Amino acid sequence: MYRFLSTSCKSKSLKHHHCSLSHFLPSSFLLNPSNNHQIQSNAENSTKSPSRYLSFHRFNQNAGFSCCRIGFARFFSYGYFLNGAHLRGFGRSFSSETGRESMEYDVVIVGAGPAGLSAAIRLKQLCQEKNVDLSVCVVEKGAEVGAHIISGNVFEPRALNELLPQWKQEEAPINVPVSSDKFWLLTKDRAFSLPSPFNNHGNYVISLSQLVRWMGVKAEELGVEIYPGFAASEILYDTNNEVIGIATNDMGIAKDGSKKDTFQRGVELRGRLTLLAEGCRGSLSETLIKHFKLREMSQAQHQTYALGIKEVWEIDEGKHNPGEVIHTLGWPLDQKTYGGSFLYHMHDRQIAIGLVVALNYHNPFLSPYEEFQKLKHHPAIKSLLEGGTVLQYGARTLNEGGFQSIPYPVFPGGAIMGCSAGFLNVPKIKGTHTAMKSGMLAAEAAFGALHEGIKMETYWDTLRNSWVWEELRRARNYRPAFEYGLFPGLAISGLEHYILKGKLPFTLKHGKPDHEATEVARLHSPIDYPKPDGVLSFDIPTSLHRSNTNHDHDQPPHLHLRDPKIPELVNLPEYAAPESRYCPARVYEYVPDEKNQLKLQINAQNCLHCKACDIKDPKQNIEWTVPEGGGGPGYSVM
Repeated sequence: MYRFLSTSCKSKSLKHHHCSLSHFLPSSFLLNPSNNHQIQSNAENSTKSPSRYLSFHRFNQNAGFSCCRIGFARFFSYGYFLNGAHLRGFGRSFSSETGRESMEYDVVIVGAGPAGLSAAIRLKQLCQEKNVDLSVCVVEKGAEVGAHIISGNVFEPRALNELLPQWKQEEAPINVPVSSDKFWLLTKDRAFSLPSPFNNHGNYVISLSQLVRWMGVKAEELGVEIYPGFAASEILYDTNNEVIGIATNDMGIAKDGSKKDTFQRGVELRGRLTLLAEGCRGSLSETLIKHFKLREMSQAQHQTYALGIKEVWEIDEGKHNPGEVIHTLGWPLDQKTYGGSFLYHMHDRQIAIGLVVALNYHNPFLSPYEEFQKLKHHPAIKSLLEGGTVLQYGARTLNEGGFQSIPYPVFPGGAIMGCSAGFLNVPKIKGTHTAMKSGMLAAEAAFGALHEGIKMETYWDTLRNSWVWEELRRARNYRPAFEYGLFPGLAISGLEHYILKGKLPFTLKHGKPDHEATEVARLHSPIDYPKPDGVLSFDIPTSLHRSNTNHDHDQPPHLHLRDPKIPELVNLPEYAAPESRYCPARVYEYVPDEKNQLKLQINAQNCLHCKACDIKDPKQNIEWTVPEGGGGPGYSVM
């Protein structure tokens, strides 16, 4: 992977200047005349001329040209040419202390997901409304916008209606309305219908990764600069301990720490304000929550999480019912483990099927991945999948703490948005609309802070006065009710949902943090999971291939052990090596050494960036950090 960074100086004489592509692109790409003509003609035909522009280029020797920025024109591997506005107010400098290029923006946003892109779009809308020019950039660790986005998504368009009211006319990939809503209680062989607590009338079954791609186009049309393939790895502070931006990690470093021929120093993106929208368990967000004690400031409880595992299938036409939505509780999980499955009929004979398992489960022998494989053999589901084909596989953790666990979202120099702060509505199993709204509110506060001198703390005030806050407050007791088991949880949550309408006069507390909930192995019996049949159930390597996950093998591992002795001294003898089971990508496995002693082997190249290890490790010994930008899964329909 080669990286090229180019900048031009601000000069009137450069108004109509276009730099030669040979300055930026590898000769192997220029040898293809058709490619050269396509990119060059796009740059020459543009009517916008940036007074100062930034060029990020990425070339993969195996896959060919994947992403390029020439001035303001970008070609993505999924076939779009996007026009971005010029970086008015953009500045470039060089830090002698760090040896890194430094670029300045008014607002730096980390994460091109629903929250980050909603914030970027709303900022540029306000700029148009008020005739103000603020430079906004979004940095995204995925190889392209949407590559790391996965959700089982029944989409509530409330926030999108506010943000982009003409989304239907602008051909957003939202075209399968919910046609039916079913709720099942599963036993091993049967499915019992229950009254559905979900009200999905007016919602849509979508692919969130596709929606995010569309939002990226809309953001760039407004002048937002989006840089996929660059991982934000470091928070930048000034001498007053205020956040002044982020730095991307260095590229081209070998596993042994030496610099390869392709070495490229990381880049500092400095902002007057920095907004974090990294998704669930964002590494920089978690750093700032601890650094500024944001959870203590709002008197929030600890966050609790679940792991969602998902596949997209293509099934027989006769079995496909576009818009049908099914949720389940019960089997294959035991009555003490919270979770459930979903099955959504999408378009083009596609269905999304998945299992969500709360990570506060007790049995260290439990494997969420294997439980998902069992689920697909249930008689009510098996008949639907038979004759079908798996198109894609993926996994991601999600926040389940809800109202009780929201940290104070404002820090000196910026704010935290979306699932990084934990705005998921657990009983709805929806967090996209709340994440988008939080991004919009953060953008409005940021605009007020930069243009009108209003304090960024207004974000906290407007958030608490918004429909997001009221929605989460009404749903606050659903998840902790299941601390008492499946059927007590159904009784309490049913009372809260149908009778009290979210007005229970007290707020239930969450149990132990997820890692503390794991019990020692001697209290449980091993679970004998059936071998995959290769038709409905599959081994992890087969599934991993369907996730399009890829990392450069010769790079420093991004999964760190705080104490390298704990796996062999604690996790293996006391907990029977739970990391080998809670990881849905077989990143962690114990293999015998030359003395036939089991040692932990970390296969970091398999990582799906789900963050389960960062959450569930019993001794919190695993630290998840970002790998080289562009690595990880490559989702397209998730």
